[in-house]
Amino acid sequence: MLRFFIKGLIRDRQRSLLPIIVVTLGVMLTVLGHTWITGILGDVIDFNARFSTGHVKVMTSEYFENIDQMPNDLALLESEAFIAELQEKYPDMTWVERISFGGLIDAPDEEGETRAQGPAAGMALDLLSPESKEAERLNLQNILLKGTLPTSPDDVILSDEFASRLEVEPDDQVTLITTTMYGAMSITNFTVCGTIKFGVGALDRGGIIADISGIRYAMDMEDATGEILGYFPGGEYPDEKAITLAENFNNEYADEEDRFSPVMVPLRNQNSLTGMIDIIGYMSGIIISIFMIAMAIVLWNAGLVGGLRRYGEMGLRLAIGEQKGHIYRSLLSESVVIGIVGSVIGTLIGLLFASLMSKGIDFSDMMEGSTMMMPGVYRTQITPESYYIGFFPGVLATVFGTALAGIGIYRRQTANLFKELQA
Repeated sequence: MLRFFIKGLIRDRQRSLLPIIVVTLGVMLTVLGHTWITGILGDVIDFNARFSTGHVKVMTSEYFENIDQMPNDLALLESEAFIAELQEKYPDMTWVERISFGGLIDAPDEEGETRAQGPAAGMALDLLSPESKEAERLNLQNILLKGTLPTSPDDVILSDEFASRLEVEPDDQVTLITTTMYGAMSITNFTVCGTIKFGVGALDRGGIIADISGIRYAMDMEDATGEILGYFPGGEYPDEKAITLAENFNNEYADEEDRFSPVMVPLRNQNSLTGMIDIIGYMSGIIISIFMIAMAIVLWNAGLVGGLRRYGEMGLRLAIGEQKGHIYRSLLSESVVIGIVGSVIGTLIGLLFASLMSKGIDFSDMMEGSTMMMPGVYRTQITPESYYIGFFPGVLATVFGTALAGIGIYRRQTANLFKELQA
């Protein structure tokens, strides 16, 4: 019977061509939309994890309450011993120390007088240890525009836009004016070893990256760190696992009466990412629902038109004794075949466009004024779900549309069949 349906659909293109085209377009848009949304949200989460939040972050409870102020006076003390404890307790994870700091960068002229100044938001991380993978994690080598990465504690990297505004080049001297962990003023000279482009407006306006040993010296933070970031193996952020880990850690270490007690915060509770992570879970369902409803309406109308064209055929089949239920089920079987064929074609076309867009589209010019930690280049991401997600609206919408259109079969009166056929 299935072969009979397939042959009928192939030989009668008017019966199958329009529904297949509709299903193909709907499935293609579903797959492309899914890969695009997944890619954008995945890039945002990955960017924040690498540059700011980690998969989980450990800091003092008071530091977390005032994190926007970069309160290094509330830093974790004895960080070397504490990070060793974390590595022993959670050996599968990677733990790294970071210091976020702010200050004023002063660029002197040939006589040592101030030529230009600008506010800076900096990040200190381990760039000199042989076993450190921080430079690779932040992709510094690929976004380096001029010069080299730091080779000594006195080297810093400036964002290229910031360096141009200060009129400094690699090997020039700059002065960082900031405060120590104890609130005293700190004035320290550094050498600009290179410039980079983050691709994020908030960082490109005044970003600075330094080795953590040099910033510890400048800010009097020996054996102290503002934040300890933890990364799960594989690089992907497992939301439920991170939440469970943070809850277990806080039950053991957190103390509400001690403002310097360590707390662990998962990525979803930082940088206003909670809603964005939840969107990932809902978006696929929203996309499928929208296209399924739209296709069902179109296919319902196509089914009604097709039913009018096949009015005589249905009447003849009823006249020779075929049951209404059998005819109805045969129409549903045809719709399943149409849905599968259209879904396969639409999925292939959608994946083709998604692969072409996987290199990314640069929106950095549109985000120059943004203060959020968001990448400037967005790309599609093909996941295992991309290969089958289009079949849900493709098949279900076709069957639903046909089911609505085919109800008219049950309204045909057998007594009037011969009169209809003669007409």
